[in-house]
Amino acid sequence: MFLVSNLLFTITNGSGNWDLIVRALWPMVEGAIKYTIPLALVSFLIGIMIALLTAVMRLSSVAIVRAPAVFYVSAIRGTPLLVQLFIVFYGLPSIGLTIDPLPSAVIAFSLNVGAYASEVIRASISSIPKGQWEAGYTVGMTYGTTLRRIILPQATRVSIPPLSNTFISLVKDTSLASLILVTELFRKAQEIAANTFDFLLLYTEAAVLYWIICFLLSIVQEIIERRLERYIAK
Repeated sequence: MFLVSNLLFTITNGSGNWDLIVRALWPMVEGAIKYTIPLALVSFLIGIMIALLTAVMRLSSVAIVRAPAVFYVSAIRGTPLLVQLFIVFYGLPSIGLTIDPLPSAVIAFSLNVGAYASEVIRASISSIPKGQWEAGYTVGMTYGTTLRRIILPQATRVSIPPLSNTFISLVKDTSLASLILVTELFRKAQEIAANTFDFLLLYTEAAVLYWIICFLLSIVQEIIERRLERYIAK
């Protein structure tokens, strides 16, 4: 309660604070438009492709195919995202691989999303009744054709809600990219706060912007889920 009252006092204490909020708004929004949202989108799309491949490998009955996928998922899920980001940006140069901040962030986020989303996709594929597979085989479809034409379309409907939540979480996780000098939304807030020393005010403003972005994304998620419900038998 004390923190909230102190924050309200800080915001309403003179027109100077309002001027700072207004002046800081566009740089933060610009950082979100140029880096935060594109970074999340690109990383998510690449991560989904990695996840699909990993999920199929995890479902394989061949141990030599399944083992690398199991190790990859275990390694990524068992280590912090920040550590993964630092390994890509700060660690790889020690072996001669120097990558710019933005591509480093894309690599780290994509690998992270790929591991978590692969479990969602794997569970979605496993949830489809075996009779669907048998139906595909009965009409002469191969494993790959059955997977592509029958199983994946159904699994997609099942996986949309958890994958949407993964994307929303990724949008928030992009703030970690500020630690490797990607000038996204939170990095802009840090730069402005370093000059004005109004950390509470500016970081709160950044938090509100993240909340607005995630709130809008959650609305889109609900619309997509409602549309998909039309194609689910009840």
